[in-house]
Amino acid sequence: MTVTLADVAARAKVSPATVSRVLNGNYPVAASTRARVLRAVEELDYVLNGPASSLAAATSDLVGILVNDIADPFFGIMAGAVQSEIVGPGGRAGGERLAVVCNTGGSPERELTYLTLLQRQRAAAVVLTGGAVDSAEHNAAMTAKLRRLTDAGTRVVLCGRPPVPGTGAVALAFDNHGGGQRLTEHLASLGHRRIGYIAGPPSRTTTRERLAGHRAGLGLGEGEGPDELVVHGSYDRQAGYDATIELLRRDPGLTAVLAANDTVALGACAALRDQGLRIPQDVSVAGFDDLPFSVDAMPALTTVRLPLFEAGARAGRIAMGREEPPPGGIAKVRGELMVRGSTGAPRRDGAASR
Repeated sequence: MTVTLADVAARAKVSPATVSRVLNGNYPVAASTRARVLRAVEELDYVLNGPASSLAAATSDLVGILVNDIADPFFGIMAGAVQSEIVGPGGRAGGERLAVVCNTGGSPERELTYLTLLQRQRAAAVVLTGGAVDSAEHNAAMTAKLRRLTDAGTRVVLCGRPPVPGTGAVALAFDNHGGGQRLTEHLASLGHRRIGYIAGPPSRTTTRERLAGHRAGLGLGEGEGPDELVVHGSYDRQAGYDATIELLRRDPGLTAVLAANDTVALGACAALRDQGLRIPQDVSVAGFDDLPFSVDAMPALTTVRLPLFEAGARAGRIAMGREEPPPGGIAKVRGELMVRGSTGAPRRDGAASR
């Protein structure tokens, strides 16, 4: 049975006119009311009909690019690469496309809302970048939403996040586990045994994978070791600074700090300097991602280089149907260990003797 605007209004307990205002975005609506309407749209899987449907079809050249934080170079690089492939050089390669970058702020609710709106606009393609929220409830909601998108003919590509089986979405998944393991093994090969680890938010898949790789590099299993030095925080500089102070409080003699990403590593470097410690003579520091500023840090940052632009460009070509998806719809994108001046052999007497 076809779901109507009146059905959505009844489910949301608002008037049909209010539903129309929310969906068209042409009139102010209270945030709580808007959320209630969009939830009803999602629950009923409402799709525009009649003249509105024709309007939606006319915007089928729309491409959505979802990012957690457009101000973060990690996401900005991938979004820019995707967009460069959507239109192609001079606008010739794939015809004209309208790319819309949707900034979720890391909110799983906002991520689902954007996907609902893109579904309603019958987007030609959707590219989701970066890690996902790692919860059973969100995973179930995402599986249902992505399946609806692909069933409706939208190409969905996950760039830098784990696959979502049974949805038809293509996944270009970063090898966060392997990169984290190689970083830790690099430090261990230099002689480091007292290593502090600054992890990202516990709820993110990227955090879980990189931390698991670190533990594998230490020879540990998935669980926390008895003497493990791990502090969780945001993926930003201040979190790196605060976490490093905490790690030094727990173990003043630590000789290395591994950071969740390069931005966090910059905060770690600042905290170490403020404590009178030299990098790498007293404490080595390593990051992850190889963002553009990493090579210009003083000293240059040891990190794992993820091919962010290349992965984003490939995601864009697949989304536009100009490149075949990988076998099985899944490809693992490996990183490269970049050894630079921020890591070296530990001092025999440890940092505590400074």
